[in-house]
Amino acid sequence: MTLTKADIVNLLREQIGLPKKDCLKIVNAYFEQIGKGLEKGEEIKIPKLGNFIVNHKKSRPGRNPKTGEPYKISDRNVVSFKASKKLRESL
Repeated sequence: MTLTKADIVNLLREQIGLPKKDCLKIVNAYFEQIGKGLEKGEEIKIPKLGNFIVNHKKSRPGRNPKTGEPYKISDRNVVSFKASKKLRESL
């Protein structure tokens, strides 16, 4: 199942009864705060859901799967998600 931002806005509107415009502002602000925290390298904890964590990956040698030619995979930051114990138990 894919849950889009529009789906979240509609669910919020149905459950709370606020206008769609206000719900969209709330959802956008929520995602913006998550993004800002991750940009700073902070761990984002969402109770009953899980944690978003920024992990740094060091550079390493790689290989082009088509040609077999070696190349260097550069340093990068990746976002990982770890589900909370409560979420894992509910599955």
